[in-house]
Amino acid sequence: MKKLTKHAKSIADNLIQFLDNAPTPFHATQSIAQRLEEANFTNLKEEELWETKPGGRYYVIREDASIAGWINGKTAPASSGFRIIGAHTDSPNLRIKPNPNIKKNNYQQLGVEVYGGVLLSSWMDRDLSIAGRVMATGINNKKLTKHFVLLDSSILRIPLLAIHLNPDVNTNGLVLNRQNHLAPIFGLESKQKDPLKFLLAQELGLKSSQIIDYDLCLYDLQKADFLGPQQEFIAGSRIDNLFSCFCGLESLLQVSKRKDIPETNCMMVAFDNEEIGSLTSQGARSSFLSSILNRINHSVGQPSPQAYERSLSTSVFLSADMAHAIHPNYQEKHEPQHFPYLNEGPVIKRNAQGRYTTSGHSSAHFEMICRNRNIPVQKFVNRTDLSCGSTIGPFVASDLGITAIDIGAAMLSMHSIREMCGSLDPYYMLEAFKGFYTDA
Repeated sequence: MKKLTKHAKSIADNLIQFLDNAPTPFHATQSIAQRLEEANFTNLKEEELWETKPGGRYYVIREDASIAGWINGKTAPASSGFRIIGAHTDSPNLRIKPNPNIKKNNYQQLGVEVYGGVLLSSWMDRDLSIAGRVMATGINNKKLTKHFVLLDSSILRIPLLAIHLNPDVNTNGLVLNRQNHLAPIFGLESKQKDPLKFLLAQELGLKSSQIIDYDLCLYDLQKADFLGPQQEFIAGSRIDNLFSCFCGLESLLQVSKRKDIPETNCMMVAFDNEEIGSLTSQGARSSFLSSILNRINHSVGQPSPQAYERSLSTSVFLSADMAHAIHPNYQEKHEPQHFPYLNEGPVIKRNAQGRYTTSGHSSAHFEMICRNRNIPVQKFVNRTDLSCGSTIGPFVASDLGITAIDIGAAMLSMHSIREMCGSLDPYYMLEAFKGFYTDA
């Protein structure tokens, strides 16, 4: 392994902090917005009229869970297009049901739903807590108020059945029924009518009766950290895909610090709901990105004829998600000669069925950026006899008709409650993203 330099370690440290601060898409979006505010990006509202200028820095949020930030370039989008890095703020997890309180055998439990492709076994016997968004009435009970909540103490656990009562578990495998086996223990049976609302009300300084509804996720309290004798790995929750959100944000912020205005328009966008298909008002299949690009075209000076369509023809979309690193215990699950390794740079992802949006042209475009910056590049395809997951890339590329490429950092334990990546790869990815903005 190449040495983890002081600079590369600093980037990895910042990624670890970002992971810990973002247990839900709402908190990820808040963290990104806070960094953009600190860098003097202006918050635009979708319901307002936009007026932007060359060199201006802006961001917009939709539904508290998707965010786009950008720098207007020197040249109008109709001539120079956009350079867009796309990622997603959500991760597979367990979400609390609307009427969750369960009383069973003297235990108080919470009903949960599976969100996305959760590796269920990894959620067992973990110290869990709750984070998300709460909607409540105001003091006069006439106006809804919105609260973001992050409980930071151990209050939930999903215990495994003892091996004495399931003696064949190590030979037959652990089988979990989503309805019957995932409800976490919340405590002993409570005298409270609604123990969850009571807890939330205490945390937020409200009355239980004020809480109307919520979007709440379970999350693992164990912090992200370095792993390995030379700190060559990072272990933590939600690496898929907060790693890409972090690198996209940091690269945009570093471009914004330059004295010269970039020639083209630089944007990072982080969508919610990728893990469940993106078909929501704030997902990659929504109007969020197309609306922003259209409005930028109309808000920069005097728009030229067919500016929006012309801007798309010269734009490039970089779909940044994670990639499957070669697993030493399951080498047979990978396509020969396509083994992505940790700490060996960005992975270009290809799929003949269009599950990734990469073409030979877009792949070469990205690889040239990396070569010019001495960044190692890897390539990945699934085994031909295994189905392939997808990303936001095909949705955005087909909707906008722009050149697109799917890339990611190699990782292990994807969709586990605690994942693993290389500690040098955040540096490589950040450098590649900066090159995508300024060298293309």
